[in-house]
Amino acid sequence: MIMVIYNEEVIEIEDLVEELAKELISSELVSGYVTSYVEMDRNQEVSSIVNEFLEKKEAFEKIESYGKYAPDFKEKRRDVRKAKRLVDTNELVAGFKYSETSLQNMLDYVTFDLANTISKDIKVDAGNPFFEFAKRGCGGSCHVS
Repeated sequence: MIMVIYNEEVIEIEDLVEELAKELISSELVSGYVTSYVEMDRNQEVSSIVNEFLEKKEAFEKIESYGKYAPDFKEKRRDVRKAKRLVDTNELVAGFKYSETSLQNMLDYVTFDLANTISKDIKVDAGNPFFEFAKRGCGGSCHVS
């Protein structure tokens, strides 16, 4: 069991982290992310193509376990792929995904830098496969020491 001793240094770090969180929330990246999400969420065309994709995906999942022996297996699989591509290539969806990835990358780097500032022994989850730890000394492992 690890005990944390609260002293002035810990309280100061806590205050600085809270200040950092406020700065991040008011950043352009977060603002852009929220704006793109709201635009995408309220758009009827996006809602329609997402619902169509979900219907086709559900229909395919019902027969997927039967593989090539299921009637219309190839057609249903192709329909799911086409519907997914239609969703992914929609301008609002693509814009949202771009802003989401940008925000996630920034948060990954802030988390990594914050952890390293406190201690080099803190492990940082590297769940993002595109996070470039090799430049930061990780060598490709899924955690940073």
